[in-house]
Amino acid sequence: MIDCAVILSGGLGTRLRSVVSDRPKVMALVAGRPFLIHLLDQLAESGIRRVVLCTGYMADTVQGELGNEYRDMELAYSTEENPLGTGGALRNAAGLLSGEMLLVLNGDSYCHCDISGFITSQAASGVYAGMVLARVDDVARFGTVLTNNDSIVESFIEKGGQTGPGWINAGIYLLPVDLVHKIAPDRQVSLEREVFPLLLAKGLFGYHCAGSFIDIGVPEEYQRSQTFFPELTKGKS
Repeated sequence: MIDCAVILSGGLGTRLRSVVSDRPKVMALVAGRPFLIHLLDQLAESGIRRVVLCTGYMADTVQGELGNEYRDMELAYSTEENPLGTGGALRNAAGLLSGEMLLVLNGDSYCHCDISGFITSQAASGVYAGMVLARVDDVARFGTVLTNNDSIVESFIEKGGQTGPGWINAGIYLLPVDLVHKIAPDRQVSLEREVFPLLLAKGLFGYHCAGSFIDIGVPEEYQRSQTFFPELTKGKS
């Protein structure tokens, strides 16, 4: 059972400023609702009851719009005064975390994934940590994640190092809480570049998800997101 989830919500969103200038990226309106609400709905439907939001840029806007509760989930806030990167933001929130394993989501991407299935599969694997992998038509913008036949991550290929279809980091992780406490405090740290490569020696489970994926970090994808969620809803009906 996962006691706590974290959404990394502090990004500056500089590439999106031309179309979203009045609010932080995670609060950009997508299909009539802040993008962050779509992530919170996904967590609520997966049985999560407590969420820590790691905020930074325009943090007051996030807390002002969401408050301290959403769909029976408690919302807590960890605000960075200066940009700390994905790993640094997570370390900054260490005092608010609970349990042994932590579910972490990037605040600017969404993968239509069975999170409960991910949690169950990662636990059954017995592997140290886990990462959801999404299938996309072109990996060039994201980089590629390679796994062995047992779905254990073997290597990462940087952005631009490969093109065409493949599996990418979907921005959803299961990490031991004690790992978060080992990240150096009060400095910029990247989960993707500094922490995850070191996890390969300990074991990183790759949960292959065939569901749709979107990252709203650039204007073209933000535009596509306006139809992305209505299409998902249509698929459920």
